[in-house]
Amino acid sequence: MALQCSTVFVALADPDGKTLVRFYTQLFGQEPVVHIPDVYAEFQLPGLRVGIFKPKTNYRSEFEAQAGSMSLCLEVEELEAAIAAVEKAFMEAHLTADHLLPSDVMVVSHGREVYAYDPVGNRLILHEAAQKHEAAQKKDNRKSAKPEKPI
Repeated sequence: MALQCSTVFVALADPDGKTLVRFYTQLFGQEPVVHIPDVYAEFQLPGLRVGIFKPKTNYRSEFEAQAGSMSLCLEVEELEAAIAAVEKAFMEAHLTADHLLPSDVMVVSHGREVYAYDPVGNRLILHEAAQKHEAAQKKDNRKSAKPEKPI
């Protein structure tokens, strides 16, 4: 018998129960739809729920040194704007950008992407689909093209 489930969502451990909630509140531009301070918060995004929980003391060791073992891939309309939003989220959540360390923008077979890291080290993959990038390039090329003079 196959597993039957009603939904799937991502749950991220936040050692202090506050840092990731502040960061993702700023990054997503919304308050959690569920928030039990210092215990659990949940964000509803298009196509995904993101839960953030503070591990109970007796389970905390299971979540230590696990940073980076999970990637949250966020497809965005405009990659440069998304990078700026991550940087702004760090500032507005009163966090240092030490954890940001964005990689160079990579051109991959399915578009463009860059890696950044949330305050506890989970990798954020900011991804702009190839079609969106190509459409933006064509639009920029049309803007910069000089009209020909009639003969």
